[in-house]
Amino acid sequence: MIEFLKESTFATNEVIGKAWAVTKKNYFSIATLCFLMFITSNASGLMAFFLKDVNMGLSVLMAFFFIMFYFTINLSLFKYIFHLLDDDLNVSIVSTIPTRKQIIRFLVAMLYFMLCIIGVYSLVILIAFPFIYLGINMDIITNIAISVGIIAIFITWIRISFFPFFIIDKNLPPFSSIKFSLAITKGNFTKILLLLLVLGGFHLLYLFVSYLQWPVIAFFINVLSSFIVVPLSSVALTIAYRKMMSEYKGEGEPDIIHNIV
Repeated sequence: MIEFLKESTFATNEVIGKAWAVTKKNYFSIATLCFLMFITSNASGLMAFFLKDVNMGLSVLMAFFFIMFYFTINLSLFKYIFHLLDDDLNVSIVSTIPTRKQIIRFLVAMLYFMLCIIGVYSLVILIAFPFIYLGINMDIITNIAISVGIIAIFITWIRISFFPFFIIDKNLPPFSSIKFSLAITKGNFTKILLLLLVLGGFHLLYLFVSYLQWPVIAFFINVLSSFIVVPLSSVALTIAYRKMMSEYKGEGEPDIIHNIV
């Protein structure tokens, strides 16, 4: 176990180091796309606030527009990073806009993603249901079921969250991208978890400082996170995907059953 954790730590350091080098070299172009995502996200919140009492149909339409625009920029960011990793220095941001087919596949895959999350939580509830008839206190069963369900959702989320990379990089259909994400993350869960803990450290620090009610420090941490950590995270996750794909030994399209554990 100690050797495994050492190997996982070294792998995380390698990904972070390479991500920092790529981000530093191409910071303004990567940060521009991240800033567009930030503006889109905040603009959608402001639009929803101003339109909430005007027209529900218009609010839904604008929400859909902003969601589509946000996802398009996000996919463009990943596509742009792929070009940088392939040493394509002449790539322009405009040329990385995903195709309509890729956007549709991403939206369908998102639906599958949510169904997987709901399915996992439902399965936990079904497993906990028979314990009601054993005379165990209902509050204990509920608390345990919710805790196990949250952990199961978190694990599932990590295992299948790499599906956008397969849509952009390999042009795979929605369900295949989910299955490949499940396959390449098999045996890499600890490495991905360590990577997410490192990348999410600033956000956790921001929440802690906000809890202590230090607004000025919280503001500077939030700014640093938005302009440094977010671009770095996008590059790091893309590099992690490439690294896992290079180590993947499977042939053909993977199945779900043999890649769950």
